[in-house]
Amino acid sequence: MIDLWGYNDCMIDPAQEKRKLTGVQSGVAGEYYVAAELSARGYTASITLRNTRGIDIVCSNADASKSVAIQVKTRRQKARTWMLDQKVEDYYADNLFYVFVTLNDLKQPPDYFIVPSIVVAKYVKTTHQEWLDTPGRGGIKHNDTSVRKFRDADEQYMGRWDLLGL
Repeated sequence: MIDLWGYNDCMIDPAQEKRKLTGVQSGVAGEYYVAAELSARGYTASITLRNTRGIDIVCSNADASKSVAIQVKTRRQKARTWMLDQKVEDYYADNLFYVFVTLNDLKQPPDYFIVPSIVVAKYVKTTHQEWLDTPGRGGIKHNDTSVRKFRDADEQYMGRWDLLGL
């Protein structure tokens, strides 16, 4: 792998390596990483204020003729599963996308998974229902919760910036 970001050249202070990011810090870092990646690709990306419901970044093409809304979900460790809320089952639009980010413990560049919101909504609804219908340990029925998970085990959405259609 070519190290375009210079991660292999960085010396991480051992004391800093032990310090873990809080959930809020990793979420904010994910938003800035996504905005930077979009900007580097020639798009105009604006991080929204914290009170903007369900939208972290508004992004448009160079001539502002098309725009999309982006919800960013970030994990610190390298993983392909993200935790979501039940609300995502009914929160989708043609111009709404999720960008799932793994920060890879800051040991290599982040990975980005760009997924249309309708795909996320259908996935979490289906897999949650399958989980409810499958007995747990000892054959005991699972209790319903508001927690949902999105997983891209096959990495079919990794680096799929083209799906934004900008």
